[in-house]
Amino acid sequence: MRDIIEGPPEPGAPPPPLWKRLAWFVGLALAASAVTALTAYAMKALLPDYPGG
Repeated sequence: MRDIIEGPPEPGAPPPPLWKRLAWFVGLALAASAVTALTAYAMKALLPDYPGG
């Protein structure tokens, strides 16, 4: 049976291609930004509305 979670790379193993590492970085950065924005809008929706503010 194939492992679902891979272990760390072997010492001396070549790193993954640059495009793959950059794709992971960009994907994680966009996901983090989206979660932060959604959390901010959700918290803002919980605040009461003040007249004139």
